[in-house]
Amino acid sequence: MNITQTAPVTAASDNRRRSWWAAAAGVVAVGTAVVLGELAAGLVSPAVSPVTAVGGAVIDIVPPGVKDWVISVFGTADKLALLGGMALVIAALAAMTGVLEFRRRFAGVAVIAVFGVVGLGAVLGRAELTANAVPVPLLAALVGMVLLRWLNRRLGEWPPGPGQPDGAAPGRRRFLQTLGGTAAVAAVGGVLASTLRGAAAAVSEVRSKLRLPAAASPAPPIPAGAEIRLDGLGPLLTPNKDFYRIDTALRVPVVDPEQWTLKVTGLVEREVKLDFATLLAKPLTERHVTIACVSNEVGGDLIGNARWLGWPVRELLAMAGPKPGADMVLSRSTDGWTAGTPLDVLMDTRDALLAVGMNGEPLPLEHGFPVRLIVPGLYGYVSATKWVTELKVTRFADDVGYWTPRGWTERGPIKTSSRIDVPRAGRSVTAGSVAFGGVAWAQHTGIGKVELRVNRGAWQEAELAPGISKDTWYQWKLALPLTPGQYEIQVRATDLAGVPQVEDRAPVAPSGATGYHTVRVDVKS
Repeated sequence: MNITQTAPVTAASDNRRRSWWAAAAGVVAVGTAVVLGELAAGLVSPAVSPVTAVGGAVIDIVPPGVKDWVISVFGTADKLALLGGMALVIAALAAMTGVLEFRRRFAGVAVIAVFGVVGLGAVLGRAELTANAVPVPLLAALVGMVLLRWLNRRLGEWPPGPGQPDGAAPGRRRFLQTLGGTAAVAAVGGVLASTLRGAAAAVSEVRSKLRLPAAASPAPPIPAGAEIRLDGLGPLLTPNKDFYRIDTALRVPVVDPEQWTLKVTGLVEREVKLDFATLLAKPLTERHVTIACVSNEVGGDLIGNARWLGWPVRELLAMAGPKPGADMVLSRSTDGWTAGTPLDVLMDTRDALLAVGMNGEPLPLEHGFPVRLIVPGLYGYVSATKWVTELKVTRFADDVGYWTPRGWTERGPIKTSSRIDVPRAGRSVTAGSVAFGGVAWAQHTGIGKVELRVNRGAWQEAELAPGISKDTWYQWKLALPLTPGQYEIQVRATDLAGVPQVEDRAPVAPSGATGYHTVRVDVKS
C-alpha cells in the first residue's frame, strides 16, 4: 500500500520543481531578449529603444493623478521607480511565458510575440523614431522566442524519474548548463548595452570641455544679507546636483551640441534656424531665476533657484516676426515633449531665456543640455522645455502642449507660496527661543512680507532677507519663544502688490497647489 502511494507523490513534486525551472527559463529567455534589444538599439538607434519607448508610452497614458502620486512618493526618483516597476512586471510576465511554454507548446512563444508587437507599437509612437529603430523590438521578440523554445527542449530532456537522484540526471545538468550559459550571455550583453547606450558619456565629455562665453549682461550682484545663515536652511542658490528634475524622458536625451539646431516656425514672417555656435555668439544675458514644477505640493521641494545664462527669447522671436493673431509659442523637445507658452510672456521685458548655462557651467545633461527654455513666472509644464529644438508660433485655439489635454490649465502662472524648512515637521526642539526659517516666492512679482502664526493665533511678521530679484525666492527667519508642548506652525507670504497667498487647500491639479504650509513641532524642556 505504501509503495503504490509513493510514486505519484514523487512525480507530482518533480513536476512542480520543473515548473519552477520553466519559469526561470522564461525569465532568462525574455531577459536576454530585452538586453539584446537594448544592445541592438545602442548600435543602430541610440535615440530610442524598446524599453525607453514602452516606458515613455506608459508615462504618456498614465492619468495625471497617478503621475502626481508617483511624484509625491518618489520625487525626482520617479524614473528609477518606473524602470524598477517595469523590470518587475517584465520578470513576472516572463516567468509566466516559461510556465505556459512548458505546459503547452508555443503558448509562451505566443506571449513573447505579443511583447514584440507592443514594443513595436511603442517605438512607432515616439517622436524620436528613426527607421533603424523599427525592427529592433521584432528582433528582440524573435530572439526571446528562439531562446524559450531551446531552453524548453532542454528542460524536456530532464526525465521525471521519480526516485532518481538529481545528480544522476544528465538531462538536468544539460538544462542547468544551458540556462546558466544563456544568463551569462545576457549579463555580458547588459554590460555592452550599458556601454553603447552610454553615448551620454561622450556628450558629457564635450560638455566638460565647453567654455561658455561671458555674459554681455551679467547677473546683478546678490544683495548683502540675501542668504540667511541658519542650521538646516538650504542655500540661496540650489546646486546643480540637488536641483529637482521632473520630465517625461525615461532616458536623458543625448544631444550633440554640434548637431543641435533650433527652428522658429508657424505664424511668422520668416522662419529662423539657429545652431549652437551662432547662439553662443549672441550677446548673452545672465539672471537668477527660480523655477518650479506644477506638481510641487504645499511645502514641497520641486522648486529651485539658479543662475542661468542664455539669449533672450524675445530677440529670437523678433527676428522671426510673429504674425497678428498669434498668441502662443509651442516649444518642442528633441524627445517630442511640448509646452504651450503665452507669446506675450516671451515677448515682454522679463528675462525669458534660451539657456545654455546653469550656475556658471554648461547645462547638465539631465537639465536640458545643450539648450533649454527658462521663463520667469510660469510653471515648468508650460515653459521650461529641455533639449528644445523648435519654437512654433501659433494660437492656443489651434495647438496644445503635452499636459493641457491631460487636464492641466493652459497658461500656468506660478502661485505665491512659502515654506518652512527649519525646523522640519515632526522634529523635537528645545524650549526657549526656537528659530524658524524657510523660503517664499512670487515669481515675477516679488515677496513683500512673510508671517508665521502659532496654533492659529495672531500672525507675526518674519525677518525677510532682501531678494535677488522679483524672479527668485526669498529667504526668511523668525525666532519664536516656545515653552514645552506641541505646536502647529503655519506660514504665509504676501507679494509686493499686497496680495497674500491663498489659504484654501487645493491639489496640484489642474493649476498648482495652494494652502499654508503647516508643520507640527514637539518642544521639549
